[in-house]
Amino acid sequence: MTSATARLSVRTLNRALLSRQYLLRRLDLPERDVVEHLVGMHAQIPTGPYIGLWSRLRGYRPERLSTMVADRQLVRTALMRSTIHLVTPDDCMTLRPLVQPVLDRDLYTNSSHGAVVKGLDLDAVVKAGLELLDEQPRTPADLGRALHERWPDRKPDTLAYAVRNLAALVQIPPRGTWGGTSRTIHASATTWLDRPVDPAPSVEAMIRRYLAAFGPASVNDVQAWCGLTRLNEVVDRMRPSLRVYLDENGKELFDVPEGELPDDGVPAPPRYLPEFDNVLLSHANRERIVPDGLSFAEWCRRYGLMMTVRGGVLRGNLLIGGLLQGIWRVDKEKKAYTLVVEPFTKVSKKDLGALEKDGHALLGFAFPKAESFAVQVLPSR
Repeated sequence: MTSATARLSVRTLNRALLSRQYLLRRLDLPERDVVEHLVGMHAQIPTGPYIGLWSRLRGYRPERLSTMVADRQLVRTALMRSTIHLVTPDDCMTLRPLVQPVLDRDLYTNSSHGAVVKGLDLDAVVKAGLELLDEQPRTPADLGRALHERWPDRKPDTLAYAVRNLAALVQIPPRGTWGGTSRTIHASATTWLDRPVDPAPSVEAMIRRYLAAFGPASVNDVQAWCGLTRLNEVVDRMRPSLRVYLDENGKELFDVPEGELPDDGVPAPPRYLPEFDNVLLSHANRERIVPDGLSFAEWCRRYGLMMTVRGGVLRGNLLIGGLLQGIWRVDKEKKAYTLVVEPFTKVSKKDLGALEKDGHALLGFAFPKAESFAVQVLPSR
């Protein structure tokens, strides 16, 4: 495909991202299709995908996703950036070998574990760990203690972490189900899913899927999303089949030929996001979604926040005008639930009405047995 030289504004990139992330309007789609289109959903916090899907789909109920997790139609596993993602079984076994260098790097450079694994026969540790997990699924603590019996000079948590990073594991239910226990229990992905890891996955296919869900994007953006490095040569090989744009600063952006570029004037309604959503975490230059192009960590520091919003029984971040411009939390007193919204920008009357309407819907979604709901929108900072 012939490269284009059109310059795309930050606003255009914002609307393209929101459209491809299903955040401009809610859709009627199967949950599995959405998870697959998004190339997985950030699931470090188990409730994240539930809120993320609620913000993207009409008539969505959490029990449906819980059933899919329980039935092994979706699984939780460490993938991009060595963080837990909710993915389809196919993606679990295809993406894992592609991002293995990321998990290797995380293990070897980890401040808690890197020095401990030096000189360790990691192949033997992984083999022993998988044998233990095939006997029965185990918590990281149980797995570490069992491995420590064979390697008493190494920390149990490091031994378990080595298996987590060097072998394809999944976190099995009830973790990841709506209202399920928070305890992590690992199983071997090949055993849990009864299929092997893909022996010849395509990094080009992974990049195309990223662009379809997050593009147009630069090579640095792709690398920020997945954690891999040195992808310039791969993208150069793909160049003839990609659209090529420029951003406002003249940097090359790549896109799939069918990638949608909505009109700049398309309105972006407010959206309640979970604490972590990949829409906020998947670009090196986040100007299209975070004010001033700040990283999520920098944005949190600007407003004196922890990386996760403190307080409440449920919490998350807020898009206003298509940008990260606030936080929310749900406070509980007996069976009364209050959604507290804290915007960091002036909110129009129209958006205020949308926040209140959507806020009541979110409370009804998350707490259907509550006796009363309230939405409180604080003055903007």
